[in-house]
Amino acid sequence: MTIQRTDKRKTIIMFVSLVAVCIGLNMLGTKLNSLLGLPFYIDNIGTILAAAVGGYLPCVTVGFLYNVTMGMFQPDTTYYCFISVLIAASASYFVRKRWLFKFPHVLLAILTFSAFGGGLGCLLTWFLGGFMSFSDFGQGIADSTGMNIFLSDFLATMLIDLGDKTITVIIALGIYKLLPKRLLEMFSFFNRVISFKRSKGITRGRMSLRTKLLMLVGISTTLVAVSATVVCVLQYHNLVIAERIDHGRGITEMMQQTIEPSMVGEFIKEGDKSETYRSTRDALDNVLKSSRDISFIYAYKIEKKGSTVVLDIDTPELKADHPGDLLELNNYMKEHIEEFEAGKEVEPAIVNDSYGWLLTVFKPINDANGNNLCYVMADLSMSRLVSDEMMFLTRIISLFLGFLTLIMIFSLWLAEHYITEPINSMAKATDFFTTDVSEARSEALERLKGLNIHTGDEIENLFNTIVHTMVKNRDYIKSIKKQSRQITKLQNGLIMVLADLVESRDKCTGDHIRKTAAYAKIIMEQMKRDGVYSDILTDEFIDDVVHSAPLHDIGKIQISDTLLNKPGRLTDEEFKKMQTHTTSGAEIIERAIEEVDEDSGYLNEAKNLANFHHEKWNGKGYPLGLKGEEIPLSARIMAVADVFDALVSRRSYKEPFPIDKAIDIIRQDAGEHFDAKVVEAFLKAEDMVREVAESNLSNETKS
Repeated sequence: MTIQRTDKRKTIIMFVSLVAVCIGLNMLGTKLNSLLGLPFYIDNIGTILAAAVGGYLPCVTVGFLYNVTMGMFQPDTTYYCFISVLIAASASYFVRKRWLFKFPHVLLAILTFSAFGGGLGCLLTWFLGGFMSFSDFGQGIADSTGMNIFLSDFLATMLIDLGDKTITVIIALGIYKLLPKRLLEMFSFFNRVISFKRSKGITRGRMSLRTKLLMLVGISTTLVAVSATVVCVLQYHNLVIAERIDHGRGITEMMQQTIEPSMVGEFIKEGDKSETYRSTRDALDNVLKSSRDISFIYAYKIEKKGSTVVLDIDTPELKADHPGDLLELNNYMKEHIEEFEAGKEVEPAIVNDSYGWLLTVFKPINDANGNNLCYVMADLSMSRLVSDEMMFLTRIISLFLGFLTLIMIFSLWLAEHYITEPINSMAKATDFFTTDVSEARSEALERLKGLNIHTGDEIENLFNTIVHTMVKNRDYIKSIKKQSRQITKLQNGLIMVLADLVESRDKCTGDHIRKTAAYAKIIMEQMKRDGVYSDILTDEFIDDVVHSAPLHDIGKIQISDTLLNKPGRLTDEEFKKMQTHTTSGAEIIERAIEEVDEDSGYLNEAKNLANFHHEKWNGKGYPLGLKGEEIPLSARIMAVADVFDALVSRRSYKEPFPIDKAIDIIRQDAGEHFDAKVVEAFLKAEDMVREVAESNLSNETKS
């Protein structure tokens, strides 16, 4: 059920070997694709093979580590690890369902892999690439159909990936079919342990321990990842702005060196008429075109009255201001006007206005006396910062999701292997131990011992404690049952001795108490087979009636010997006295019940038998004249057994009736003296009744 200590090293070696071989197959597929110049990838052969051979854990590990490994040579590959992990998890699911090996389910598997690899892969590529197409095939579709470039690229990627995954699955399944069965059985261990299904009979309507552990791991990992991501994005944001500022300073320093301070006045007055102005403008125009991050470069003389244009280099789409034009100061210039007029270094400004979201870097040009002549300025676009940060965030999220999936699968495997499966196994084994059958308890104990749990932690301690406790409980239950059987035998023996003492005073009844108990048992077992009064006739009820039947005439202990053994017919007064043996018997047993001071099924039935076995179905019996189902079932059964035995037995006042005649009398009195359902069962079991009656008649003849 769990890994033995001696097998852990072997298991780790098997796991590492499987993962390494499958990563190698992925790399080999990529290399083969490159050599053949195919438009595919063929980089999931090992992933799908790992799913078929070892299940979730090796498969997801291969999917994640392959991309991380390839990232050493092709950095962008690392960010596709989440796609590989999704393909790995879905491949493992299809393997567990056995769909990967069956047609047409394998087609669904290929479409699923393509949806992840092509669909999500295309989306991820667009985010990582700044929302630009990287597919010549997609560009060709867009050019020929006029379709949106994104949709064209998406369609192209899906078609390519569909072919790629078809080839990949065929190769992976071909390799799987060639592997020896013995090798597959060795690695099937990883497939057996992990399961996403809830164990039956263990958790009902509550969150399982495994789910709680996964939630804990998932939430903890996510919180750490989110915190780290926020910090990384902020750091990246600040780093990009710092790089933009350095870039802008480099540009303004170049402008500062290009514009001669002595020429500032000439530029303002002459503009294009100045040869120096034109050459300077052309040089700075080349600077503007050198980087797509530079939106505008210009030089202004900044004063309280406004900004006087010295030089303005704009993109072709915008019309540049002319030298000498006076422009209104923007808010940032107004806030720092004293610094500008003094010719001091001014901190870069980030402004989002009609010209866009721009970072402006300032550099003063002062004369020899330190007087400010103008400021050269470079505006760098910040719009790319959003796309760059989105690309950065996408990479982090992709890595995190791939890593999270790997962690979750690994945590699930560990939780299943070392926690939930051992606990569930112990629960199942101990559940069997609660049965009343001693053989089943022994089997459950052996099953529990057979788990042989060695997790090296509190669960192993719990397992050892449970085994030790169950062994003690088994021995204790055996001892209790042995004592219970002895007490039951003693109890039944005392009842028979007491009944024999009472019966021995009546020289006419013979072996009456044993015969009536036998007849009652035959009748009840037949009624149970027929499903009659099934709500009452349980095994416990039958057992109580059979063991208490000998006490049905216990009240005769208070009847005189003269009356009990009178050879002739009793007078009315004597008969009334004889009838009191029913109530007397009930009183005797009631006192016994009070002494026991707890619910005793057999004593309650003994009281019913003693008190009511002379009641009749039609209400003409004694002592209370009860009728129908007012009479307890045990007494209605005893009535048939008692009368039949009296009919077929020899008495001082009569000879025994033939068995056939006695049975006819019982039949005729059904629905009058007796419960018809009881009589029906009596008649159905006639053969067994005759066997008991004939056996006792032969004994009486011998005696």
